Amino acid sequence: MYKKTTLRNGLRIITAPMKGAENRAATILLLVAAGSKYENKKNNGISHFLEHLFFKGTEKRPNTLAISSALDKVGGVYNAFTSQEYTGYWAKVDAKHFDLALDWLADIYLNSKFEEKEIKKEKGVIIEEINMYLDDPLRYVFDLWYELLYSDQPAGWPVIGKKQIISKFKRNDFLNYLEDNYSAANTVIAIAGKIKEKEALQKVKKCFQKIRVKKAKLKLKVKEKQKEPRILNYFKETDQTHFCFGTRGYNLFDKRRYSQQIIATILGGSMSSRLFISLRDKHGLAYYVHSFSENFTDSGCLLTHAGVDNKRVEEALKLILEEYRSLKEKLVDEEELQKAKDYLKGRLILSLESSDAQASFYGLDEVLTGKILTPEEEIKQIEAVKKEEILKTSRSLFQPEKLNLALIGPFKSKEPYLKILKGGI
Repeated sequence: MYKKTTLRNGLRIITAPMKGAENRAATILLLVAAGSKYENKKNNGISHFLEHLFFKGTEKRPNTLAISSALDKVGGVYNAFTSQEYTGYWAKVDAKHFDLALDWLADIYLNSKFEEKEIKKEKGVIIEEINMYLDDPLRYVFDLWYELLYSDQPAGWPVIGKKQIISKFKRNDFLNYLEDNYSAANTVIAIAGKIKEKEALQKVKKCFQKIRVKKAKLKLKVKEKQKEPRILNYFKETDQTHFCFGTRGYNLFDKRRYSQQIIATILGGSMSSRLFISLRDKHGLAYYVHSFSENFTDSGCLLTHAGVDNKRVEEALKLILEEYRSLKEKLVDEEELQKAKDYLKGRLILSLESSDAQASFYGLDEVLTGKILTPEEEIKQIEAVKKEEILKTSRSLFQPEKLNLALIGPFKSKEPYLKILKGGI
């Protein structure tokens, strides 16, 4: 179980003690409700860039070596990440080093220097990170997918940003963004593992007493607009074509997200799912094929991700459409529905075995929705979905005008694929 404490300054602290002799680690996760959806055309990529700069030095730990050595010397693990709607910083240590990890995290969050010389060097690092992603079509196709769905609005821009924007950033850009987006009101600290709850809470209060107090900045709401199937084709000489193929879906506050999640599981959630058996097992089309349900605070989608022989893309798309069509034409049987539910419930339970997973589970719920559902409550929501709801949600999702296809491969024309999508579903 967990406990949520909101301080007078608005900072939210989630504590989740884990009992048992095997639980000897503690994780501290700091989440800020600020990601690429909070950016504009001139500063796209700044959320991710700022994440990098938190590891460049404070007065107490003046450089990258001092930052990393602090936890390396006790065998701790630590990192940071940026998404569309939040940025996270975390440390996981032997519980006896909890004070060190907390001091370290508070130090980089509150006291980072953001020196011009470090900003200049890090531009090169991030540009090489962009180059790495561009060379990885399996990953880069997801950036194309969101560009296709949302085009020229924050939800359609790459989280990492673009080279021409990254190269122009100045120190004041980061300080202004920090002032606007990093404050107690939109920060959540989640602590899990072998901890003494009251003691940990008091320590967090003390370490973060100088946190900025300011009203949280709101992001622009995603605009959903689509009247016909759409395709984004990125030409690249590859040995196989990688694609994301799917439809617009439901956000985190829509109860249909549970039906959408089950539909994605039935389609491509496991090695015994429909599309894995069809594309890989029966037709030998793909090594990997997965279906995902993505749910954000103001947008959502369902997509199938696969890599296939360049000559068999059309065949793969037709097989996927067959399964999409099947789900909207007839009721899924109880056995397959229960299997999908049990898969999701089992994965949820397994995913919560470690302290970092627990911190992430509770922290992300809070930072995104302001409301935490326990694992038991999540399981109840999954179990409550009926096969009639699966049919109704499928009919809503799998409409021809909602279909989208982003692909990377050695093709200059998208007409053959557009014909397939317009052929109906």
